[in-house]
This record gives sequence, structure tokens and C-alpha cells, in this order.
Amino acid sequence: MKAVWKGSLNFGLVNILVKLYSATHPKQFSFRLLCGRCNTPLRYRRYCPKCRKEVIWQDVKHGIEIEKGKWKVFTKEEIEKIKPNKAEQIEIIGVTTFDRFDPILFHNNYYVVPEKKKEKAYWLFREVLSATARVAFARMILHQKEYIVLVRPYRKGLLLTTLYYPYEIKPMELEELEEKVQITKDEFELAKKLVAVLSKEPELEKY
Repeated sequence: MKAVWKGSLNFGLVNILVKLYSATHPKQFSFRLLCGRCNTPLRYRRYCPKCRKEVIWQDVKHGIEIEKGKWKVFTKEEIEKIKPNKAEQIEIIGVTTFDRFDPILFHNNYYVVPEKKKEKAYWLFREVLSATARVAFARMILHQKEYIVLVRPYRKGLLLTTLYYPYEIKPMELEELEEKVQITKDEFELAKKLVAVLSKEPELEKY
């Protein structure tokens, strides 16, 4: 397995050299669009409907729509300037309990392993977090984006979880949830019995 990131985990005055490995590998089938006559994969074109022609890559610009039909165009030089600087460090901001974070914020998971075997600082950090039932939250740059991340003990090592920023979470303002339905005591008790009958440990491997 290839490491996706290498750098240091900065904990106070201690720098621990670590590597990140992707903890998940989603497996799903993806279909390609094929020609109905000869089964050749179809290509997508960069086509401008106003100029009515295909645009070569050298003439493509990047922009953000700031109003309907109005674009802020960025040059390649401007894009390079606003990209976060590559920082090969995980900067610990603080330590807290795991329940302080809403699970909806969780994004991707990575295994955190020491650069070298028997790295005492790594194991000391893990044992302290485990013994105190704490998680560390930190700041890092991964794949040209700055993330807030959680670092916590997991099985034999540490697990790093990137978080969505609060502004990336859609508000739960849905028309279907505006009016709460009244539930009788008998309905509630019957539902409790059903939940008790269905209660079991989740053995996901069976599925």
C-alpha cells in the first residue's frame, strides 16, 4: 500500500514523523458510455455553445459564477497564488472528547503510522489519548486543500479523519419536516417493543 502523505505530527514541542495511508477503498462498478454500433467508448468534448466550436485545452480558462451569467475569471498565475502552500505537517490545535464532533462532519479516513518502527513519541501520544479518552484536532493541507482533522486511537494505531467545514453542510430546512406529527402513548410503546425485537449487533461482514 502506498502512502498518500508524508510529514510530521506536531504535538507541542514534539515532532513525530508519520505517513498517511487511505483507510478505505470504495468498490463500485462504473459504466462507460459506448457507441451503439461498434462499442467504442465515447469521448467528451470541450464545446462552446456560443462560439459553436470545440475549444482546445490551451484556450480554456477557470472561473467562478458570482451572479447568474456573470463570471469572475482567474488566470493560471492567480490560481497558483490562492492555492494553499504545501505544508508537510499536521499541526495539533487542541485536545477534546470525541462526542464534541457531529458525525455529519466526518469526511475521509486515513491510517496514521510512524515513519520508523518503534517510534516512541508516536506510541506515547497514542497511549495518552487512549488512556484519557481524548482525540486531537488539528490543521493540515492534503490534496491542495486545508482541512481540520481529528486524530484518535484506532485499533493498533492512530486514525486521522478529515472534516467538512460547517459551511459545507447543507441546512436541514426541509418542507417535509416543518410539522411534527403527534404520537400517542400506545403507538410509542408499540414502537419501543419493535425496536427491542430488532435490536442486535451489526455484523456488516454478513452483508
